[in-house]
Amino acid sequence: MRTASAAPITRTRHWVKLGRNVTQNPVLSHLAHLRPALLLSLSLGLGAAGAQANQAPAAPVPSLSLSATPAPQTLETPVLGSPLLGTPSLASPSLASPALASPASAAAAPAPNTPDSTQLRGLWIDGFGPGLKTAAQVRQTVDDAERMGINVLVVQTIRRADCFCLGSSLPAVTDKDLQPGFDPLAEVIRLAKPKGMKVIAWASVTGIGNLSNLNTNPNHVYKTHGPQSKDPWLAVRSDGSWQEGNDAWLDPAIPEAAKYISDGLLSVVKNYDVDGIQLDRIRYPDSGDWGYSPRVLHRYRLETGRSGTPSGSDEYFKAWKRDQVTGLVRRISVQAKAIRPELWVSAATIVYGSPPAPGDIKAFQSTASYRNVMQDWPRWMNEGLLDINMPMNYKRETSAQQAQWYDGWNRFARSVQGRGLSASGSSIYLNTPQDSAAQAQRALGAGVGWVGYSYRTPTLAVYEEKQTAEAGREAVRQALAKTSLGKAVRFDGPPPNTRGLMGTVAGQERLGGLKVELLQGDKVVATSVTDGGGFYGFMDVPAGETRIRVSGQAWKTAVPQRGIAQVPNLVIRKLSPVSAPAPSTAPAPGTPGAPNLAPPTPQELQRGGETPG
Repeated sequence: MRTASAAPITRTRHWVKLGRNVTQNPVLSHLAHLRPALLLSLSLGLGAAGAQANQAPAAPVPSLSLSATPAPQTLETPVLGSPLLGTPSLASPSLASPALASPASAAAAPAPNTPDSTQLRGLWIDGFGPGLKTAAQVRQTVDDAERMGINVLVVQTIRRADCFCLGSSLPAVTDKDLQPGFDPLAEVIRLAKPKGMKVIAWASVTGIGNLSNLNTNPNHVYKTHGPQSKDPWLAVRSDGSWQEGNDAWLDPAIPEAAKYISDGLLSVVKNYDVDGIQLDRIRYPDSGDWGYSPRVLHRYRLETGRSGTPSGSDEYFKAWKRDQVTGLVRRISVQAKAIRPELWVSAATIVYGSPPAPGDIKAFQSTASYRNVMQDWPRWMNEGLLDINMPMNYKRETSAQQAQWYDGWNRFARSVQGRGLSASGSSIYLNTPQDSAAQAQRALGAGVGWVGYSYRTPTLAVYEEKQTAEAGREAVRQALAKTSLGKAVRFDGPPPNTRGLMGTVAGQERLGGLKVELLQGDKVVATSVTDGGGFYGFMDVPAGETRIRVSGQAWKTAVPQRGIAQVPNLVIRKLSPVSAPAPSTAPAPGTPGAPNLAPPTPQELQRGGETPG
């Protein structure tokens, strides 16, 4: 699953508007929300990613040539009951830089009493071994975490499009070691909340199957929309292959796939008293060029006006795919906040290799995070789509280089967190207890929180089967007790982002990639882009009377002081024609300015259960 943060920045909100030509360039749209703090390096000539998002074509498109068989019955999302379960009885390419307008007035001050990043002391609880399978294991897990001084439990909930719970729209996990009829998530909530611990439901968003251990439910999405189905939703390479190792991934650019997994996670938010959600595997896979499903290519051509099949190095195609990932983050985040504004939304983000300098967005755009797996997590923080960034900062303390990388990613994440929080995801399974404690102490010193991966493998010795998990956890507890983490603190207070607006456009075949402007008075306060289903959303925007403008048409609405305003469907009468942008030019490998695309190290890929998120 996982791999980020740095110097303190102001918490005052400033808004930035870009020139009108920005969204005409499909490699520039993501700049539309960047605050001045993030734009210092961009104003020096940085190119950025553009505004082509997504839509499933109305006309038939070819299906994948993946040995089709009759499709099993599709999964229908049930209507679930309203009581929350588990509630305790106790209460870029080098293109022309956009022109930056003067910032609008700061309107979204931090929520009062929002906790500081350094108050977050978390632990990932995975479901690949003991810890969540029985009532006795859950009780032991919660008790152990309390003794370790943990105040946030990040609990594996949606593993591979299935749930360690009984109350979601997704099939339950099928596991011979799972106690029959047992709801792990509900039990964690019931036991952890009275102890003052927050419970975050961790979800693998696009990873849906491991061929060595597939879910046996006939309605699981791997069976209904996998390689043998008539309507595959899988991410596909340019050569037609779809496996990454033993894993299968959904393509976030397929609108039905994005909606399916989003609805599954939202059903958890509706039915369980979780304090937050975490988006894991919210990206494209490692190992090759992805996004070559015929349906995805059809959408790309429809929305950009480009013809032919893009190469894996095509910068416009990369930017478009980044928009698809960001669109899925936006869909989940805003809809989850519409259900419960007080929900903490987080993501486990990728930080392979060497870090950028604090605040250096241009350098970040040369990392594998941005260019290979299509994560633009500084943008997610800036738009208010995430309340907490938990970079999977899996580095061995015994390597001087990796120890420097660990500190550097913490500084960078801290420098771009905006109003949100950051917590360094640390690989306790790759380090001794003393080294893990040293990393935790330095994380807090950098102004970020700390989250250990994982409860099941708390030390390198446990991971190498040279120590029992119980002994490893006690050793980590003792080591942490000698640092500032030894002092018990609570992680209380509201998340920084609690208001916004969302809606859907309709009436056209091309619904994705449409620029949506949010105006207050005569000023464009923020812009967004529709996803493939026509969904758009804004977080962390000023309250008050508002107009939404799409394709020259405008509708009146208002942003509340708290909560998410839902705009009725906007029927678009006419769209401007799409013109193909000029080809982009990216630096050739080995030349100045070329991206740092070194592959992730083995420890960054290895998680003692499956590969990183």
